[in-house]
Order: sequence, then C-alpha cells, then structure tokens
Amino acid sequence: MITEDKVTELFCMADDFCKFFDRMVAKYTFKSTAKSSYHRNSTMSKAEIMLIIILFHDSNYRCLNQHFYQEHVCKHLRHLFPKVVSYNRFVELEREVALPLALFIKKVLLGKCTGISFVDSTPLRVCRNQRIHIHKTFKGIAQRGKCSMGWFFGFKLHLICNEKG
Repeated sequence: MITEDKVTELFCMADDFCKFFDRMVAKYTFKSTAKSSYHRNSTMSKAEIMLIIILFHDSNYRCLNQHFYQEHVCKHLRHLFPKVVSYNRFVELEREVALPLALFIKKVLLGKCTGISFVDSTPLRVCRNQRIHIHKTFKGIAQRGKCSMGWFFGFKLHLICNEKG
C-alpha cells in the first residue's frame, strides 16, 4: 500500500497536471455561443478522483464499489479526501477524468527505460477451445496461443515493468 506521504506527492503531481490539462483544453477547444444546460460543479477535484482510481489499482481490492470506495476511501482515507462524494456520483465523475488520467499515467507516472525490465504475460481467453470454429466476435483477430496452463484461443497481454516499478 502507498504511504500517506506518497499519496500527497501523487496528489500534487496530479493537481498540477489537471490544471495544465484544463488550460490546454480551454485554449484549443471551440466555445459554443449556445446556452448550455445546467451543470453543477463537483466538490471533489479531478486530481482527487484520479488519485482514488490510482490507489484502487495499486491496492489488493478487486471491486471498486463497496469494498474499496465505500469501505476504504470513505472510512479509512477520509482525512485525505474530506469532500468525498457518494459512490454513484463518483462513478459519474470517473468518466470526466478518463482522458486526463490516461495522459497523466503515460506522461508523468511511466518511468524512463533504464535497461532493466521485467516482462510477464497472461492469456486473455476469448472462448473455450471446443468453440473456436463457431466463434465470430474476434474472428480474424484472436489466435491460438500457448501458456504455462496449456493452449488457449484469444490474446496475450504483456506487462513490462522496470526495476523501479
């Protein structure tokens, strides 16, 4: 689990990135003159929402809903997120930070290649081997492959990590 000091450091980095991202979006988007519909601002910032999603993926929790957000964030991390919103509102706000989060991870959090890398892969099975000939969804894309557990039909997901994580 990430320490509170690291959470604070990640929040500062995410907040700086969100401010820069919002300035660039405002600078390069077309502003409509039509009257827009009512939209209430969130009490949580984009950086806080991004940080909660990053913390979820770093944790051992498998479900964002009750187990991580409602039990861990709302109860144990309340002092770090004082203006926490309900889970339903959090799910609505997640959509707004999807693009900034992807760019933040790509540009800020990914480390530089130092020459030492660890590689692992896992199969993403599309269907059972008996149903390969009738499978139509990924026809022409998915292929047969082999892993330590035997043959499968689907894709292989590779993860590359440097020595710093």
